[in-house]
Amino acid sequence: MYKLAFFVPIENADSVKRAVFEAGAGRIGDYEHVCFHSRGTGQFRPMAGAEPHIGQVGTLETVDEFKIEMVCDDEHIRAAIAALKLAHPYEEVAYDVWQLADL
Repeated sequence: MYKLAFFVPIENADSVKRAVFEAGAGRIGDYEHVCFHSRGTGQFRPMAGAEPHIGQVGTLETVDEFKIEMVCDDEHIRAAIAALKLAHPYEEVAYDVWQLADL
């Protein structure tokens, strides 16, 4: 079992979550589409060569984003990450994956 966490602009959160859920993430026992999200502010400055979804090259940008966290079975984690990258609007997706212990 893994925990997957990622950051996404608020207006894109539902479509990205839907893609990751369809890939098999967010299932706990008899429940599906399980996640937690918290609101925050992302910051970045696109460098030369970037094609930013939001902002302009060379300009510091801040964006209202959700951090979305969910669990994912071992058999679905690679598909969930692939779905995340395809559905996400950013060309560089910020995400974390932790392997969980079952105690």
